[in-house]
Amino acid sequence: MNDNSPFLTLDQPCDDAVDWVVSKVNQVGLTVMRTFDLQVARDAQITCPCPHHGTSLCDCQMVVLLVYAVNLAPVTLIAHGYNHQTWFSVVDTPQQRVDPRIEIIIRQIAEQALQPSM
Repeated sequence: MNDNSPFLTLDQPCDDAVDWVVSKVNQVGLTVMRTFDLQVARDAQITCPCPHHGTSLCDCQMVVLLVYAVNLAPVTLIAHGYNHQTWFSVVDTPQQRVDPRIEIIIRQIAEQALQPSM
């Protein structure tokens, strides 16, 4: 995850996909804080047409999560979704490096999501 390109795509609405990822991250002992929600921010605007759909009613969503582990800097996880698909990426820039220990855990969770259901 050395760039901000998506590492996981789920065929689920964004809120459902975020809930699943948060649940899995919490199960391994990490803490997640939701710091931004596009739909909540849009609710504050009386008219805010979607740039993709051109209407005020759309399923576009962006959620920013901070993933915390004890004594480590948080990792920023971004979920972007529309049309019942969600893409996850990790912010890893020179100004905000991802801790490799948390990155490994996030990759393992992503691999679980990609495993066929039994």
